[in-house]
Amino acid sequence: MELDIQEKRENRLLDRIEVRFIVHHANQPTPRRENVREELSKALKVQKDRVVVDHMKSSFGVHDTVGYAKIYSKKEIALEVEREYLLKRNKLIVQEKKADKKEEPEEPKEEEKKEDEKPADKEPPKEKPKKEEK
Repeated sequence: MELDIQEKRENRLLDRIEVRFIVHHANQPTPRRENVREELSKALKVQKDRVVVDHMKSSFGVHDTVGYAKIYSKKEIALEVEREYLLKRNKLIVQEKKADKKEEPEEPKEEEKKEDEKPADKEPPKEKPKKEEK
């Protein structure tokens, strides 16, 4: 895997460097986001937790992946500015696992219980007499 930085732009307003890159990966699968973050941190000599890979795109039959990443001056700025799903994808925040619904079934509310009891108190509707056919 070889990383080639195409464009490097400083964004002073958000205190970050925006990078467009190409990863050459001959005879290998598309590299994982984590591996690209490591390569970018080595190439730009920054800590890995300050690198956020926004997106990567690879085409069928081509051994190149084009991508866009942002390198922040501090991790705290990245946590403040970036969207939550990107922070989860880049493992800068821990993704919460959903609790299993099978563990504790919810009890019906009092109103629902009363509604369930009401039909039992009522008498079933009377059947209409059938007309005789001639």
